[in-house]
Amino acid sequence: MKIQQNKNNFLIDNNVSLEKAKFVIIPVPYEQTTSYGKGTKNGPSEIIKASPQIELWDEELKCDTYKVGIFTADDFIYVSSEKEFFSNIEKYVDHIINSYSAFPVFIGGEHSITQGLIPPFQKRYKNLSVLHFDAHADLRKEYEGSKHSHASALYPAAVSGAKIVQIGIRSVASDERYMTERPNVKTLLMNENLDIKKLKRKVIDELSENVYMTIDVDGFDPSVMPATGTPQPGGFMWYDALDVFSEVICKKNVVGIDVVETSPVKGFHITEFNAAKLIYRLIGYISKKRKYFSHW
Repeated sequence: MKIQQNKNNFLIDNNVSLEKAKFVIIPVPYEQTTSYGKGTKNGPSEIIKASPQIELWDEELKCDTYKVGIFTADDFIYVSSEKEFFSNIEKYVDHIINSYSAFPVFIGGEHSITQGLIPPFQKRYKNLSVLHFDAHADLRKEYEGSKHSHASALYPAAVSGAKIVQIGIRSVASDERYMTERPNVKTLLMNENLDIKKLKRKVIDELSENVYMTIDVDGFDPSVMPATGTPQPGGFMWYDALDVFSEVICKKNVVGIDVVETSPVKGFHITEFNAAKLIYRLIGYISKKRKYFSHW
């Protein structure tokens, strides 16, 4: 399976091959079940388009993180049916994580793509847990006739027995509330966990050693990420969220990340720019954990 390079690069074209890259950006412009605001299929391309506006020197980490090598893969384009998409993306992700050493960062697309991203990591990493950053629990068995709905993004992982730690949650449907009470699901409601220091301790205590991070941008306060399909009032502010993410990356072995649900609004570039900067910062945190620069 040949992984083609995207004609548009995340941040900058630094002529790195996938074989030599430390990170691979994988755009997944999938949108089939959005139930309110539309446009998540445009999220990956607009985030990549916004990324060159980011200063390459990271002001927090004090380095030019891009120099570690970031490869941007071509879009993973879905075929005609949901069944084919989820079967194919599982095979694709399995190939990526077992054939290359580059750390994978997936850009959605609607949150349903996470259903196809997590299983290959579960096969490779024992006792994988999931940090789920979101405004919504996303634990419905199905929604509007689809078991692959964005509202069901974490349901398959939950019923598989994976440990799931949910933060930022401020919208839970009555028909999924029972899922939040499963022994392997820890739902830390936003209104009950406003003390970030205490929240960090809870998150670290609940997660296993190997962690997959799925980040729905509506987990942020709408002032930070306004262009998303199903916004909710409240949510994480920028530095509080980064505080949690950096703590998890520092204390655990994070093996993969997805950032989903950016729904761009024409002429209003805040969300795609902020999502691009978030991805770059997360790449920086991973690079620091793995000591890719000598001054760390």
